[in-house]
Amino acid sequence: MDEIIICRNIKKLRKQNHFTLEKLAGLTGLTKGYLSKVERSEKAPPYSTLNKIAGALGIEVTHFFEKNNEPLKDTRISLQKNNEGTIIKATSQLSGYDYEVLGADKPGKNMEPFIIHSPFEITKMYSHEGEEFMYILDGRLEFIYGDKAYILEPGDNVYFDSCVPHAGKSLGDQKARILVLIYFYKRNRQ
Repeated sequence: MDEIIICRNIKKLRKQNHFTLEKLAGLTGLTKGYLSKVERSEKAPPYSTLNKIAGALGIEVTHFFEKNNEPLKDTRISLQKNNEGTIIKATSQLSGYDYEVLGADKPGKNMEPFIIHSPFEITKMYSHEGEEFMYILDGRLEFIYGDKAYILEPGDNVYFDSCVPHAGKSLGDQKARILVLIYFYKRNRQ
């Protein structure tokens, strides 16, 4: 996925919704300067930041990944065959995580599903509104939640309030692959 497209789509969708940078900053808790930098950047912001922006705009985060940004068709089901999903490759902004987007064309979602390929180092802790569920598919993961560390293996899962700083790193010689569901509280647009 071309990260430049994500950054351009943020600006395009903000303007389509008639939001100023100041209004978007107020709704997301991010600064006007940071949002301006994101829109001019060639590197996508972290997924949690994309979720905040999408929630404030009242859109699905997957809108940022569309190449021609056409409106998604109104459907009550999203079917995605194996290897049809978009993969967002690790960058410094994503702190080494690769993301596989799931359920991309389902409008009106209350949760964001994706698969993470966890790096071997933690470079950043995350905290954001909502709740998060993680299920370990492959590999071993050291999961940090607040000031505690947990070792998770295939079949283990954790459900947590995502406002507490959290991160994970792969253990061993294989990257951990994790099914993640984020529920974020949708804000009323003003």
